[in-house]
Amino acid sequence: MLRPWKVMLSERISAARSMPLYLQIVHALIHEIQRGRLTPGTYLPSSRELAATLEVNRKTIVLAYDDLTAQGWLESRGTRGTMVAANLPEQPLEPHGVSAPSDTAEFPFAMTESAPFVLSGSDWLTFDEGTPDCRLFPTELLARAYRDAIGRARRGNRLRYGDPRGSAVLRRCIADMLNAQRGLVAGIDNICITRGSQMGVSLAARILLAPGDTVLMESLSYAPAATAFQAMGATVVGVPLDRDGIDVETVERMCRLHRVRAIFLTPHHQFPTTVALRPERRLRLLELARQFAFAIIEDDYDHEFHFESQPLLPLASYAPGRIIYIGSLSKLTLPSLRIGYIVAPTRVIDAIAHQVMSLDRQGNTLTEDAVAELIDAGELRRHARKMNLIYAARRDAFATALDHHLGGLAEFDVPDGGLAFWLRFNDPALLDRIDRNGAAVGLRFAPSTSYATAPSVERGLRLGFASLDEAEANGALRRLRGAADLS
Repeated sequence: MLRPWKVMLSERISAARSMPLYLQIVHALIHEIQRGRLTPGTYLPSSRELAATLEVNRKTIVLAYDDLTAQGWLESRGTRGTMVAANLPEQPLEPHGVSAPSDTAEFPFAMTESAPFVLSGSDWLTFDEGTPDCRLFPTELLARAYRDAIGRARRGNRLRYGDPRGSAVLRRCIADMLNAQRGLVAGIDNICITRGSQMGVSLAARILLAPGDTVLMESLSYAPAATAFQAMGATVVGVPLDRDGIDVETVERMCRLHRVRAIFLTPHHQFPTTVALRPERRLRLLELARQFAFAIIEDDYDHEFHFESQPLLPLASYAPGRIIYIGSLSKLTLPSLRIGYIVAPTRVIDAIAHQVMSLDRQGNTLTEDAVAELIDAGELRRHARKMNLIYAARRDAFATALDHHLGGLAEFDVPDGGLAFWLRFNDPALLDRIDRNGAAVGLRFAPSTSYATAPSVERGLRLGFASLDEAEANGALRRLRGAADLS
């Protein structure tokens, strides 16, 4: 074990930063585990000893240790102390410090150009797949932000064509948010604004894939992503997942059988099942990415809403030079604003900007500047805190309503975060009836067959709860039960 602790951790900890101190310590310890400087089974100092070393309150260390234990990075051994979880894989010791993705190192994956991907969608679902309640967004603040953005753009002569990477103001806001809250190391040159996360997935497919490549996805996953990869001539291979996320041993086997160019993941709240990829599997996956030289496309589509403990850090915070990180502000603001983003090394962002030029030239810079103003003014953070409380209450009420209306028919786990539940059914015939009879009872939802990327996988229903108040949710679930009861 390398010493001293103050030298190891203090470079990542500063009272001047906006991130809470305990969360800075959480980030610092995870980085030391990932770098191989803290190996599985290593005992950490007592909370009192580390607090004295770092000159912080002991409660700060207790909070950090509790959070890391809940997430699976640490284990408490009672009177013997707290140690790095024994089930984490050994990590190779890396040079001190983690480089930002903006460095000049070559992104180690083949990239290509191709034709644009055409999207389609629908706006009539009653049970969505996890969207916010747009009725609760403070649109009066957005209107004021639009007026201010238009005035500033006119005065600055910025109503002309602009940067295909998007508004510099919004990219700076997003970089600050990701650095402070998600442990990423990114500047504005590492970010490209997109029209939602699906555009980000499609752009990643365009620069990475060529016909004959293989893309791995979870066996239950986001179908439009698979369509984007297949449009580039790639073969999509589904990999099993369980309560701990994707099966990394199967990932390794697939890498030995196929020319795997990329893997697409939703590791935070897996789509559609809502499970989180556990720390030991995250580290193993990064090890496999290095070994087999594939890219990781990480879709972190609803990081903002997490109701239990501290959310796990994105994979991109561990290996920024190997991951294309895709995020969205749709859940935090309004889906109709169409604001997503990609975070990647500068060379990758330049290639993506070239693709944007060939697709739609640029996004709506007035909208981007207006949203940036909401972020700078703290309005988006206030809205997020308010909505977290509302959505947590709706989640709990939805779980109760599910037991009432579907008890005995479906099983579910109350999700730690995100805006949807995943329902599992033991009777395939029951699911067939629900899929078939939904329209007959006046209910719209994504059918149970819409998530499979591999044959013979578990089917289920993904039901969004956040956009429905308690009465609406009960009415929709009553209709769902009616669809199940029809012949």
